[in-house]
Amino acid sequence: MEKKNTVGHTAALITVLIWGTTFISTKILLNDFTPIEILFYRFVIGFVVLLMIYPHRLKVTNKKHEFLFASAGLCGVTLYYLLENIALTFTMASNVGIISSVVPFFTAILTYLFLKEGPLRINFFIGFIVAITGIYLISFNGTSKFQLNPLGDLLAVIATLVWATYSVLTRKISGYGYHTIQTTRRVFFFGILFMMPVLFLFDFEWELKRFTNPVSLFNLLFLGLGASALCFITWGYAVKILGTVKSSIYIYAVPVITVLTSMIVLHEQITYMSAFGIVLTLSGLVISEKKLSSKKAENNMRLTKT
Repeated sequence: MEKKNTVGHTAALITVLIWGTTFISTKILLNDFTPIEILFYRFVIGFVVLLMIYPHRLKVTNKKHEFLFASAGLCGVTLYYLLENIALTFTMASNVGIISSVVPFFTAILTYLFLKEGPLRINFFIGFIVAITGIYLISFNGTSKFQLNPLGDLLAVIATLVWATYSVLTRKISGYGYHTIQTTRRVFFFGILFMMPVLFLFDFEWELKRFTNPVSLFNLLFLGLGASALCFITWGYAVKILGTVKSSIYIYAVPVITVLTSMIVLHEQITYMSAFGIVLTLSGLVISEKKLSSKKAENNMRLTKT
């Protein structure tokens, strides 16, 4: 069991290390691609790769399971990444990365409401207030020019709620015993399917010349192979082994990775106020999540004794 948990933690760590840099790749691609184009191409690449790796057909045994797959595809692929990509056109990559750290809060709430895993205590809400204060300071960016990007930051917050929903759905699906690659591929299939009508509403073009640009091609392959195909498998495995709340703790590392890569690649300036906001955000998350984890451990100990 301990060895299995170690693999789960490793899978979660690998996932966030890669996801922490996806904001940068997306920001670069936005120079030549629209948000919907990036979203569509990356998941088509991911789906094709998963189909090549494990071509066996998934036999769904229950209509309810199919509904959950469809819901996971809608939330975890179509809505989340579309909202995130659009947010990046209105706000800084580091803003989106930091706001994404709120995911554990939404995940914990939805997990408690729908899966009944772990109670919500006063420490949870204290931590939430501290984290939101940090996000507010980051949005100001430590300047007198009031660099709050309301539309972009709001879209990023909504995206985190959608992702939390996806995590809960993934937890439910993991209990059905399907192969991880097959379930990930099915989620991608529905995500792409829900994307198709949206293509006609946004500025989508099939211009293939853009793929001849080595930088664009590299970033698309990185998003498709690494951030999509690989990470959705590792994240699904981590949620299956560790649970939604415990695996979501690793998202704390995402903003740190994003901020560092934003400074190096995009040359975004991180002010003292922004740095203080980062500290508050992460502190709030730790305060809330640590108490939830310890309480859950107490409950498990009581069950063991009885």
